[in-house]
Amino acid sequence: MGKNNLSFLEVIEWFSESGAELIHRVPEQGSGEIKLGAQLIVRESQAAVFFYGGKAFDAFGPGRHTLVTGNIPILTKVLSLPWGMTSPLQAEMYFTNMKVFPDLKWGTKDPVAFRDSKLGLVRLRVVGVFSLRVVQPVLLINSLVGTKGVYSTADIEGYLNRVIVSRINDCLGEKLDTLFNLPGQYDELVEGLKRRLQADFSHFGLGLGDLYITSITPTPEVQQAIDDKSRLKVFEDLSALIRMKVAMSLERAAKNPVGAGQGMGLGLGFMMPALFAGALKQGLAAPPAEVYCPDCGLTVAADDRFCPHCGHQIVILSQCSGCGKNLPPKADFCPRCGRKTSETPPGKVCPDCQTENLAEALYCNTCGVRL
Repeated sequence: MGKNNLSFLEVIEWFSESGAELIHRVPEQGSGEIKLGAQLIVRESQAAVFFYGGKAFDAFGPGRHTLVTGNIPILTKVLSLPWGMTSPLQAEMYFTNMKVFPDLKWGTKDPVAFRDSKLGLVRLRVVGVFSLRVVQPVLLINSLVGTKGVYSTADIEGYLNRVIVSRINDCLGEKLDTLFNLPGQYDELVEGLKRRLQADFSHFGLGLGDLYITSITPTPEVQQAIDDKSRLKVFEDLSALIRMKVAMSLERAAKNPVGAGQGMGLGLGFMMPALFAGALKQGLAAPPAEVYCPDCGLTVAADDRFCPHCGHQIVILSQCSGCGKNLPPKADFCPRCGRKTSETPPGKVCPDCQTENLAEALYCNTCGVRL
């Protein structure tokens, strides 16, 4: 780092031993007394920014630089200030690591909400890696680093992680409709995420390199729902396979003539649908059919005797012969039309032969004309 333990900085340089530092300030605290004619050594993949009075004045690329007014024009202006020519320069030097910083981690601390078109609202954990590099050292120092002596990737990784997570929520909502289509959409999600983040990183003088999504995993509850749906799909495929096998066997049996010993094969072919249907009913019991109130049409329980919504009697003991209303037990008159329950409904007169028929008859019992 140079001679930071001396009162005058004669050789100013910095070497990152950890390789994780973005910015290193010389000196790390306060201002150093830079001697006129001091040597500034900037290594490859580094840039040095000269600060005086809290303001950036000049940037130096790789190489050896002598801090004199002859080859550093900005020093002429600085040293022309009162008592500047007779006193060492009070300034700081910020070294910026311009290399690519790979394998930086990002991920959701808590599961993020995602509305799946098939599963509904689910929660997902998303993790990945990314790389970055410094492209504008002065902008990075002024916007994020400030007066810190050392600024590493660990200092900025947490903030950038929150930026990435906020953007992945938008990408999931725009690019992904259901988790079942996720395996083929990783690349599309990454491209959309990189476009958003490149603009965000540039605000701090940083450039986004590679970005990868290593995994998108649902919570255990969502995973259980996916497994249940997969099992249901297996049973649906099994049912289709059985129906296909039965149809093929019937087709082969129809092509062969029925002779001695072949009639049983054909008979078995006709028996197979019933056998397979029975097996499917045992393995896949159909859900109970919903029961509706015949009066108001709302759903009622299968064992209800009266509708909980309108009070209509569900269990039918008898009906009015006139209007079809369900009659209460031992009722003498219909509560809807007032007909006496023992009264025989009027019959139907045939328009052709004028014969009187029963009320529920559809055809005349004498001439057969439809009533």
